[in-house]
This record gives sequence, structure tokens and C-alpha cells, in this order.
Amino acid sequence: MRWAIIAAQHRSLRKAAESLHVRQSTLSRTLRDLEDRLGAELFERTNGGTRPTAVGREFLEAARNIIEETDAAFARLKAMSSGQTGRLTIGVYVSLAAGNLRATLAEYHRRLPEVDIHTVDGAQDRLLRDLIAGTVDVAIMTTCCPGWDDRKLPLWSERVIAALPDGHPLCEKPAIQWADLAGQPLLGKQRGLGPEMRKLIATKLDAFGAQRMLHQDVSFDRLMSLVGAGIGICLMLEGATGARYDGVVYREIHDNDGPTRFNFAAYWRQANKNPTLGPFLDILRERYPDLSPVVATA
Repeated sequence: MRWAIIAAQHRSLRKAAESLHVRQSTLSRTLRDLEDRLGAELFERTNGGTRPTAVGREFLEAARNIIEETDAAFARLKAMSSGQTGRLTIGVYVSLAAGNLRATLAEYHRRLPEVDIHTVDGAQDRLLRDLIAGTVDVAIMTTCCPGWDDRKLPLWSERVIAALPDGHPLCEKPAIQWADLAGQPLLGKQRGLGPEMRKLIATKLDAFGAQRMLHQDVSFDRLMSLVGAGIGICLMLEGATGARYDGVVYREIHDNDGPTRFNFAAYWRQANKNPTLGPFLDILRERYPDLSPVVATA
């Protein structure tokens, strides 16, 4: 069909054969075989050239449509198999407001704008279940993830930040020590990073006695509104400080050796066959190369 279309475009078997880099006799024989299979004369051959017959013109129009649709289908399949199109589902256990994850997603979208990015918020146990079930392709979570025995890539770390009501005495400090938070009303989310943040608070403040924990089942924006209203202090990660809220001031929380940090990693299943996952992992490896020692195997 392609050769017939080119023959019709050139109106000359010699010129058509030259453009196809085949012998004229080979092209002529191929067109004759095609006509025999169809039981119809597609071309009128004269000394002045080769012209499509009425039947040939109808055949060539159908052939062009078939080839265009076939080429488009192959292009779509090739793009999908190489991860250039499709859908990537990312489990998120950290704020997208700013910072490392947002920058990574922006770079991925710049390189692969035809891939649909779908994000899913959730606690670690839910995201792990989704990874195992295959409803999430990759999850960005803290490195405190016991029991995971599949693929993992260490990523970045984020500082722990205190969101304070404007005018609170601790706002006068450039950085806050954990001891400064003893006895303060602490707002926290019941889901998301809440459980791990509660563990951290317990580790740092249990020595000071029982703490005033005000657990909230609300959105992050609502939590910041409570802080701005003076209800309490909220501990968060620096990636969430990209948004500004009325009446809220951010301060780092320090240990004796500097800022307190949470470490993050990417988790995925080696058996995951989604072609869009590979390019996303490549970007993560470019930005955060794994410097862990390679363990020799026998």
C-alpha cells in the first residue's frame, strides 16, 4: 500500500522506484501482485507515466487512511512502552507545598508532559498496601518503614519546623530547642505524618512529663488556621512551609547537634511493569544518587 501511494505521487514508476531505493522491475512486479490480489487494475500505465484508475483512486484513499491510523497507533504504543505517555500514580507521605518532591514532579512533567500524574495521600500502612496491590506505582515516605523488603531509594531529608502563633514568646528565638516546647499545647494531625511526628515528640519530650497534645482530624490549612488563632503550636516539615498563613510564624527545631530532620525514601515494587515508573526513578536517581555501599553477592 505504501509503494502504491508513492507510485501515485510520482506518476512515474522509475521515479517512485528511485525514491524507494528499489529496482523499477521490483516495484512494477509488487504493484502487479497487489492488483492480482484485489482483482482490479489500480494504475493505467502509458508511455507518459503511471496514473491511478478510478478504482485505484478509491483504493489509494482507503490505503492512506489505513496507513495513517496504523502509524498513529504504533506511535502511541511506542510512546506508552517507553513511558512517554500513560499514567503514574505516586503515593505521597509529605507535603507538596514546596521543596524536593515538588521540584522532582515539576522536572518529570517538563520531560514527559504527556504522562498523567496522579497523587495519593496516605499514612504509611495504607501506601504500603497500595504498593503491594499495584494501585500505587511509587511511594515517597519516611525511611522509618519496617517490613518493606522490595525496592527502596534514599532521597532527601527535611527539617522539622514549628508553626507558632505570631506574637508567641518563642517567636523571638531564631531556633527552638525541644525543651522549649515542653508543656506547650501541640496541635497534630491524626493521619498523614501525624503518627511519626507523635513518636518523635514522645522521644524528645517524655522526659519532661505528659504533654498537651491536641489531635485534629482536619486539613492542613485548617490546622494552620488554628495555629494562627493561637490555639497551639504545630510541628511540621519544611516542605510544607511554602505556603504562608496569617498569624503564623515558622521556626526550626534543633537538637544539640543542629536541626532535627526526617529522612525520606522512594519505595516501589521491582515487579511493577508500568513504563512511566522508570523515567520517574531515573530523575530521582539523578537528583538523589544512592551512595549506599554495594553489597557483593556470591
